Amino acid sequence: MMTDLYQSQRAMRQMRRQALQRGVVAILDVGSSKIACLVLRFDGTGRLSEDNSIGSLAGQSGFRVVGAATTRSRGVQFGEINAMQETERAIRTALQAAQKMAEVRVDHVIACFSGANPRSYGLDAQVDLEGQVVTEAEVARVLAACDVPNYGEGREVLHAQPVNFALDNRSGLADPRGQLGQNLAVDMHMLTVDASTVQNLAHCIKRCDLELAGIASSAYAAGISALVEDEQELGAACIDMGGGSTSVSIFMKKHMIYADSVRMGGDHITGDISMGLGVPMANAERIKTFCGGVHATGADDRDMIDVGGETGDWEHDRRTVSRAELIGIMRPRVEEILEEVRARLDAAGFDHLPSQQIVLTGGSSQIMGLDGLASRILGHQVRLGRPLRVHGLPQSVTGPAFASAVGMSLFAAHPQDEWWDFEVPVDKYPARSIRRAMRWFKDNW
Repeated sequence: MMTDLYQSQRAMRQMRRQALQRGVVAILDVGSSKIACLVLRFDGTGRLSEDNSIGSLAGQSGFRVVGAATTRSRGVQFGEINAMQETERAIRTALQAAQKMAEVRVDHVIACFSGANPRSYGLDAQVDLEGQVVTEAEVARVLAACDVPNYGEGREVLHAQPVNFALDNRSGLADPRGQLGQNLAVDMHMLTVDASTVQNLAHCIKRCDLELAGIASSAYAAGISALVEDEQELGAACIDMGGGSTSVSIFMKKHMIYADSVRMGGDHITGDISMGLGVPMANAERIKTFCGGVHATGADDRDMIDVGGETGDWEHDRRTVSRAELIGIMRPRVEEILEEVRARLDAAGFDHLPSQQIVLTGGSSQIMGLDGLASRILGHQVRLGRPLRVHGLPQSVTGPAFASAVGMSLFAAHPQDEWWDFEVPVDKYPARSIRRAMRWFKDNW
């Protein structure tokens, strides 16, 4: 199975190269509440003109967004596909609208998804070098020497990134190739997910007559775009609050070193409002978006909200509730989601990082007062994060709800080295002890 996965990831990398040569690729963020599609055009030089580009990555990204569309998601729950045909229809809708705006046909797509029970592992290994210089083959050899844990049936490796190299005890090297030394060591972060989720997504994309040129965790994508460079370097967590699930990722030294997800998000808050007020989900969503919050003041007792309804019962449909009552329904669920996030951060050993900034992003991060409540529950500095500005991105898709989609654009243009980018002798993989992702960070940094 390891070999199959290794080969399929290599095949996707090959596809991505073809897509970049052709000059266009689609980005697909398959979420529980929306499906977002961006069409990217690459200029072939790897650089863009510096004029009117904003943000640290806009100028050097080598692509511009030429099409963007979103549609309401169907058939996706907790970030996982549960009704293939409905999801296929929604993907086609978003893709066609984005292609129409871009005035170009797209064959290759790079997709991200949340959920799928991610699990993080920290692997390490060291080898004595055969020559004096670190070559590509030596890097492959040290990666092959990592003990891959027995991560269980029905799981697949989604990411496997070398996050730190050490050469003769000089740690913290991003890329040791070409350097001189005797002994090479590596720390690798490996993320596994439920295989069925990946297979369903790949199958769905195939049914849309598209070639899958890459796949990533939306926790990773959101972190790439919502964390600023210093945060990615010094250590920070990105909490991407979506509709069906909340993704958690921790970055350090510009690499993701841990990811997890909570099977709750904004849709669960909407569901509570719908139940509590006896209104349809669409009404509850509107009330949450325009009037919701998590922090009640005295004025909220007097601030009345028109609940509205379409039951035909005039008395019932003309009801109002106080904003304080609405907050009373929303707050317990928001607290529950944040408590779960806190448990994930504690399990990861987040407290041991040199910096402990937390960035909230995703559509549900826009609930009024959420940053204050999150700061209290998570016990760290919290800020709200919007995705980086990239070239050509329409105003309508610059909000926190698009952090994953924008992050995927950056991932498409500049993928980090992964295990399958090296000619690793795959048959050498033993399945042995499991290590949690953080242990080596305490030792190495």
